[in-house]
Amino acid sequence: MTLKEDALIYHSKPTPGKVEVTTTKPCITQYDLSLAYTPGVAEPCLHIEKNPDDIYKYTSKGNLVAVISNGTAVLGLGDIGAGAGKPVMEGKGVLFKRFADIDVFDIEIDSKDPEEIINIVKKLEPTFGGINLEDIKAPECFEIEERLKGMMDIPVFHDDQHGTAIISGAGLINACEIQGKKLSEIIVVVNGAGASAISCAKHYEALGVLHKNIFMCDSRGVLRKGRTKGMNKYKDYFVQDTDKETLADAMVGADVFIGLSKGDVVSPEMLKTMAPKAIVFAMANPTSEIDYNLAVQTRSDIIMATGRSDFPNQINNVLGFPFIFRGALDVRSKVINDEMKVAATMALANLAKEDVPEEVAKAYGVDKITFGKDYIIPKPFDYRVLIWEAAAVAEAAMKTGVARAPVDLDQYKRQLEARLGRSRSLMRELWDRAKSDPKHIVYPEGANEKILRASQQIIAEGIAKPILLGDENIIKAKAEDLGVKLDGVEINDPSKYHKLEKYVEEYYKLRQRKGETRHDAEKAMLSKTYFAAMMVHMGDADGMVGGVSQHYHDTIRPALKVIGKADSTSVVAGMYIMIFKNTIKIIADTTVNIETTAESLADIAYLASLEAKRFRMEPRIAMLSFSNFGTSRHPLAEKVAKAVKILKEKHPELIVEGEMNADIAVNPEMLQETYPFTMLDGAANILICPDLQSGNIAYKLLQTLGGAEAIGPILMGMKKPVHLLQIGSSAAKDVVNMTAYAVVDAQQKK
Repeated sequence: MTLKEDALIYHSKPTPGKVEVTTTKPCITQYDLSLAYTPGVAEPCLHIEKNPDDIYKYTSKGNLVAVISNGTAVLGLGDIGAGAGKPVMEGKGVLFKRFADIDVFDIEIDSKDPEEIINIVKKLEPTFGGINLEDIKAPECFEIEERLKGMMDIPVFHDDQHGTAIISGAGLINACEIQGKKLSEIIVVVNGAGASAISCAKHYEALGVLHKNIFMCDSRGVLRKGRTKGMNKYKDYFVQDTDKETLADAMVGADVFIGLSKGDVVSPEMLKTMAPKAIVFAMANPTSEIDYNLAVQTRSDIIMATGRSDFPNQINNVLGFPFIFRGALDVRSKVINDEMKVAATMALANLAKEDVPEEVAKAYGVDKITFGKDYIIPKPFDYRVLIWEAAAVAEAAMKTGVARAPVDLDQYKRQLEARLGRSRSLMRELWDRAKSDPKHIVYPEGANEKILRASQQIIAEGIAKPILLGDENIIKAKAEDLGVKLDGVEINDPSKYHKLEKYVEEYYKLRQRKGETRHDAEKAMLSKTYFAAMMVHMGDADGMVGGVSQHYHDTIRPALKVIGKADSTSVVAGMYIMIFKNTIKIIADTTVNIETTAESLADIAYLASLEAKRFRMEPRIAMLSFSNFGTSRHPLAEKVAKAVKILKEKHPELIVEGEMNADIAVNPEMLQETYPFTMLDGAANILICPDLQSGNIAYKLLQTLGGAEAIGPILMGMKKPVHLLQIGSSAAKDVVNMTAYAVVDAQQKK
């Protein structure tokens, strides 16, 4: 099947188009209907009438952008009409939502009259928090944007003009840094004189490129004094007093080529005439002004960028508009001004120099991404772009006095992180608590790539003080190969550790009446996993994180033998935090106890309640079964009922119910209607499964089919902090998150 056929199927099935409207409030009962519409809807209407700013409080205006086009310059397809351009505008809405959680209505206007378009858009102001103009041809697009910006009190942004300018500007800054060139000294040739080209050139001036050093070309050649054909007031700004006439003339000695025109207009010979260490941004799509491979074969010293995703350094507008609008909307900015655009550019340029998280690299099918000739701007799927760019835009809006709802930047960055997923927000809070008093955490798999990458981030964030176990030379060599810095990381080789003999004696003391000899003790202490557990036991480390490269039981067994369970519990158990869009659930036991007793189930539930409080959740426990409150007399159901009784007797302060079905436990309306005597005053947030088999199956189904984010496995009931990863954990972030958890665990145990 071809790309064309796939695209048509994608857009037509199972539902035509790419977007739909969904509700954010329930509308199930008659009362819900009376709140959503008449008579209840009158109340917010009256409040908005009295105080117009309340429209942001009671409606979706503050997170709603209009993507508006007349279809006269659609994605390289040209003037195909408003209706034919609608798939592109819907696609723009998908990108707004996917990358910045902004809702969009796409509006296609069947008119080529700028005056008519301006009047229509102006009248939409009560509905939207911002206007994104799209695919409107030059020069009309300039007039439409300029006049609407002067008439409207919400941001108006023509992405075709400014998006490419902002993204390519970030690339230009970094390319110049790598090539050893100063923005104030470079000669820039811009091929193309449409909306995007003119905006790019003006934006480069704002970044520090001198006006006299910008030479712009259109299809008739260089914009120069004395030329009259094909000119307009927007092109006139870039007219130069020069004897250069053609694009080939302009490129001689130029430091930078910016292509916003059409394919194959630059020859290898023209490329050779450019200055040493030239910078070439050939951004025409789908065919670049010069083919990427041909360009780098012709000049090995150039930095090359294109508009294509199949080559390095893609100049992709999705790095701009979603995040720029996010920042502007969140401070309720009146406009998107030049300072906000420059702030967006600088944020992207600076982010590209930061270490790239492993999960971002993996998303692009590589092991490592490093700042350099092939990476001068961040990748679109780098989740950090939202935080860096939106915050920078919001800050610039506040500094320039156009923000009507200023924010605390630190709090705002946390809110942005929450938009990336509730797990990030939850873990960020845990990170902050860990950073308040970082502890020594030991990692038995010290030479593992994920552990090494995580260690660098852990040190940078100040979450913990890592201790890596293994041969120091091997660990350092591997870190160097990975480009990982281990400054501040302690490395210990168990075979050379100064307390090795003491550890052997302690292990022998612990295990001599459990069938183990001194020889067994010596052998055990040469095992990194046993050694790590002993470091925690002896107080030389505050906690242990392991299991990324070995089976769960191979990590937990040494920890149980050396550290053991807490005195206050009969069991050690595992749990996962399952994060859904609108709720969080804890599910246990998911990793340890194959079979349970009523007593152990009660202890598992109590341990889970303690973990819930760590995440500032008020525990509401449901003990799950196939039976509801005695509907079955089967021994398995009776075991669960007995566990409920034990838990209530031991801990009467807890809210616990059961035995009960899982659907009843999470549906408070069904629960109250069927079993009004229940202690649960809402949906249960802790779900205790009757055995390991059901718990493991449940959390994996919730994760895979239910779309839940899973944090875990979290080990409960150990005497000292031991937290294990599942073998093959997907990324270093799992190690970082579990480390933060271990640190907070150590803080509380201490």
